[in-house]
Amino acid sequence: MSTHYDAIVIGTGQAGPSLANRMDAAGMRVAIVERSLIGGTCVNVGCIPTKALVASARAAHVARRAADFGVVLDGPVRVDMARVNARMKDISGQSNRGLTTWLERMEHVDLVRGHARFVSPNAIEVDGERLEADKIFVNVGARPFVPPFPGLDDVEYLTSSSMMELAVLPQHLIIVGGSYIGLEFGQMFRRFGSEVTIVERGPRLIARDDPDVSACVQEILESEGVHVRCNADCMSVAPHEEGIAVQAECNGDSQAIVGSHLLIAVGRTPNTDTLNLDAAGVATNGRGYIEVDDQLRTSAPGVWALGDCNGRGAFTHTSYNDYEIAAANLLDDDPRRVSDRILCYGLYIDPPLGRIGMTEGEARASGRKVLMGKWPMSNVGRARERSETDGFIKILVDADSKEILGAAILGIGGDEVVQSLLGAMYAKTPYTVLSRAVFIHPTVTELIPSTLQNLVPLE
Repeated sequence: MSTHYDAIVIGTGQAGPSLANRMDAAGMRVAIVERSLIGGTCVNVGCIPTKALVASARAAHVARRAADFGVVLDGPVRVDMARVNARMKDISGQSNRGLTTWLERMEHVDLVRGHARFVSPNAIEVDGERLEADKIFVNVGARPFVPPFPGLDDVEYLTSSSMMELAVLPQHLIIVGGSYIGLEFGQMFRRFGSEVTIVERGPRLIARDDPDVSACVQEILESEGVHVRCNADCMSVAPHEEGIAVQAECNGDSQAIVGSHLLIAVGRTPNTDTLNLDAAGVATNGRGYIEVDDQLRTSAPGVWALGDCNGRGAFTHTSYNDYEIAAANLLDDDPRRVSDRILCYGLYIDPPLGRIGMTEGEARASGRKVLMGKWPMSNVGRARERSETDGFIKILVDADSKEILGAAILGIGGDEVVQSLLGAMYAKTPYTVLSRAVFIHPTVTELIPSTLQNLVPLE
C-alpha cells in the first residue's frame, strides 16, 4: 500500500517549507517529511539560536566597557547562563513554532513525521509507510563532523548542536577548530566569562580567507583574552582530573591544554548516509554530498537536492536560493542556475566580517589585472564614535572591466555594509559609479567611495 503525491520534500530546512508552499499554491499535492525538528539547523541549532547568544555576549561586553563611555555601573557585570539559554531557546522556539504552523496550514501539504529512505527513484519509505512521487526534493542538511581523534571516545565533548543545551558557564572551554563556528563560540563564551583556548591544526585561523583577515581576527580575539594555538599537529584528547586534556604539537609547544569542556568545531558532514540513495541511483561525492547540476538535478531523473546536502553552499541564504532556483525552473519557466549567484557570507564575531566574491588570493590567481583599495576602520568616523575601530575595508576591482570582483569588510557593521557592494556586483555596475556616489554621514558605508578612489594595482 502506498500514497501518491505530486512531489515529496525530504527535510524542513531553509529550502523545504518555502518550496512546499510554492507547490501548494500551484495546487500540487505535497508530502514534506521531517525526522527531527521543524526548521532544520538554522532555526534550531544554527543561525538563529547562536546569533541570540552572540547578542547576549555583546550585551555583557558593552556593559563591561561602560566606563569607557562615561557610564557608571555599580558592581561587576554578571552573566546568568540559565537566563541566556532560556532567551535563546525562546527566540529559536518562536521560529520553530511559526514554521510548524505555516506547514500545517498549507492546503495541499501533508507534514509527515519520521525518517525517510529511498526504495526506488520515485518512492520513499517513512517508518514503514511508502510514499511515491514523480518529483522528490532532498533537503536533509548537514550535521557537525566529529573526526577520529585519539581518545575522543573516552571523554565527553560538545558540538555546535549540543552547545545549545549548555546552560552552565564552562570554567575553561577548549575549542578544536579555528574557523567560523569555533571563532564565534570562542568570543561568545569568553565574553560570558569562560577562559577559552582555540586550537587549530592549520597555520592560521579561517584559512579560506586572506592572511590579513585571519591576522586581524586573531588580534581581535586575543585582545579579549582568547588563547589561540595554531599548527596543532598530532592531536589527541584524554580525561583529566580537572576535566579534559588536549595534547597537540603547536609550534614546538607540546604542553597539554587542560579545560573543563571541549567543543569540536571542525566542519560539517551531510545527512545523506541513511537515505539509501543507491536505491534511487543518486550519486554522491567522496564526502557524501549529493552531486547536482547547475539546476540542482541529481543523477536520478526526478530527484533534486537542495541546501547543505548538495555541497554547493553551506549557508542558510544559499539554501533559500536553492529553493528559488528549483521553483523558478519548475513553476515559472525561468531558467535560473546555481552558477548565477555570487559567493557571500559573514563571520559573526564582534565586529563581524562580511565577505563577497573573490578573496585577494583568488584575484591574484585569476590572471586578471586587479586593483585593490583598503581603508582602516580606525579612519571611519562611525567606528571611532563607537570606540570600535578594529578591522578594515578591502575592495578588489577588475582594472579592465571596472567591475567589482570581491570585498571583505571586517569591522562595525561589516556584514551589512558589504551588501551594498554585492548589489553592484550582481548589476555589473562599474566601480566608478559607487566611487562618485554620496552616502549618508556618519556611517561606515560613506567610506566605500573613498576606498574606491584610492585603488592601487596588486603587485
